[in-house]
Amino acid sequence: MGYLTPMQAEYVMKVQVIRSKRQPPRFYVNIPLPLAAALDLEAGEEVQWQLLERTDLRLRRRKAKRPVRRMKIR
Repeated sequence: MGYLTPMQAEYVMKVQVIRSKRQPPRFYVNIPLPLAAALDLEAGEEVQWQLLERTDLRLRRRKAKRPVRRMKIR
């Protein structure tokens, strides 16, 4: 049997900004692939940021996904 390794629970990300002429700056935060996979995020999925405190944000799904049913192998 293989050893279970704990999943990394913290990721450092940099805020990026895009500046275009005649438009206000837009800020972006990229979600690392391992974290997106653990959350089962999909491209185009709607999420929203919720400000909990000045230093804490929560990312929430707009619509809950249905749990994936896995077939039992006999």
